Amino acid sequence: MSVKLEYGSKIQHAEPSVQRYIDSPELLRQLKRRTLLIVILSQIFGGAGLAAGITVGALLAQDMLGTDGYAGVPTALFTLGSAAAAFLVGRLSQRLGRRVGLAGGFATGGVGAIGIVLSAVWDNVPMLFLSLLVYGAGTATNLLARYTGADLAKPTERARDISMIMVATTFGAVTGPNLVDAMGHFAKSIGVPPLAGPFLLAAAGYFMAGLVLFLFLRPDPYKVARAIAEVQTANAASQSGAQVATSPADNRGIIVGTTVMVLTQIVMVAIMTMTPVHMKHHGHGLSAVGLVISIHVCAMYLPSLITGMLVDKIGRTAMAYASGATLLAAGIVAAMAPADSMPLLIVALALLGLGWNFGLISGTAQIVDATTVATRAKTQGTIDVLIALSGASGGVLSGVVVANSSYAALSFAGSLLSLLLIPVVVWTRKRSK
Repeated sequence: MSVKLEYGSKIQHAEPSVQRYIDSPELLRQLKRRTLLIVILSQIFGGAGLAAGITVGALLAQDMLGTDGYAGVPTALFTLGSAAAAFLVGRLSQRLGRRVGLAGGFATGGVGAIGIVLSAVWDNVPMLFLSLLVYGAGTATNLLARYTGADLAKPTERARDISMIMVATTFGAVTGPNLVDAMGHFAKSIGVPPLAGPFLLAAAGYFMAGLVLFLFLRPDPYKVARAIAEVQTANAASQSGAQVATSPADNRGIIVGTTVMVLTQIVMVAIMTMTPVHMKHHGHGLSAVGLVISIHVCAMYLPSLITGMLVDKIGRTAMAYASGATLLAAGIVAAMAPADSMPLLIVALALLGLGWNFGLISGTAQIVDATTVATRAKTQGTIDVLIALSGASGGVLSGVVVANSSYAALSFAGSLLSLLLIPVVVWTRKRSK
C-alpha cells in the first residue's frame, strides 16, 4: 500500500509509533508483511481450538444428556456465545485496536474450553452450557482475525490477504480433529472423560493465539490504517481549501456480503453438526469421525488462497453464485450417501467446506469494500454477530430435524436453502441499478 503524504499535513494526535509508518511507504509495506505473519501464526494455534467444538461438541452433549434431540445444542451455544463475543470484540477493536480486541477474545475462548473440561469431569450440565457460551468467544475471534489481513491491503489485494490468514487456520484446524483419539487417551489417563480431551487442546491453542497477538501485533494495523485515512482526508482538504466529507458506507455491498455469509453459515453448521452423530449411529468410530471432520475443515480453509485470487479476479458476485452451487451439491451428496460409505461422506463434507469458503471470502471482501476505515471494525463485529446467530440457529434446528426426521432430510433442506443465495444477490443487484 503506497501513500504519498506531505509532512505539513501530519495529524497532530497520531502516536509517534504510528506516525513513522504514515511517513514511510516502505516501512508500511514491511508492517503489512509482518502483520500477516503474526496473524498467520496466531491462526495456526487458534485453528486447533476451533476444531474441538466442531468434532466432539455434539458427541459430548449426547453423552451427558443421553439423547440426540439436544445434540445440536453445543454448536448452538458456542455460536450464540460467539455472537456476543463478535459484538464485543468488534467494539473493543474499534476503540483499542485489533491487538487488544483479538487477544482478549482468544483468552476468553481458552477460559471457556477449560470450563467445558471441568463440566465433563463433574458431569455438570448447566456449567457445560455456560462454558460453551464462553468458548464461543474463540470461534468469533478466529473468524474476526481474517479482517486484519485487509487493514493495510490495497483494494485489489484484499481478498488475497484475507485468504492467506484463513489458509493458516487450516494447519491447526486439520490437526485438531486427527488428535481426537490421542487427546481422548491422554484425558482418560488424567481422569478426564475422553470426549473432553480435545477441549484441553482447544484451551492451549486459544491461549497461545491470544499471547502471540498481544505480544507481537505492534504497532496495531487497524490504528495505522485509520491514521492513514485521516491524513489522506486532511491532505485532500488542504489542497482543495474546503472540508472534505468522508465517503459513506455502501449499504448495498454490506447487505450482499452479509446475506452471503449468513446463508452459507446456516447451511454449513446445520449439516456439519449432525454428521458426527449420524456417523456414530451407523458404527463409525471416533477416528473415522475425526478424519471426515478434518477433511471438511481442510476444505473450509485450505483453498482460501485460490479462492481469494478468484474473488479479486472474477469478482465477489461470481464467487457468491459458486458458493450456492457448491453447497447445493454438498447437501445432495450428503442426503443420498449410504451411511456406511466413508468416501461419499468425505465428498459431501468437503463440498460443504468448500462452499462455505467461497461464501465467506467473497462476503468478507464485499464488506471490506463497502465500509470505511473509521467505522470498519465495529461494523465487521456487528455483521459477525449475525453470522454467529445464524450458525446457532442452524445448530439448534439440525438436532431437532434429525431427531424428528432424518439426516437425509436435513441435508436436502440445507441444499435447498443454499439456492437462496442466487436470487438474493440478483435481487439486490437489480435494486441497486
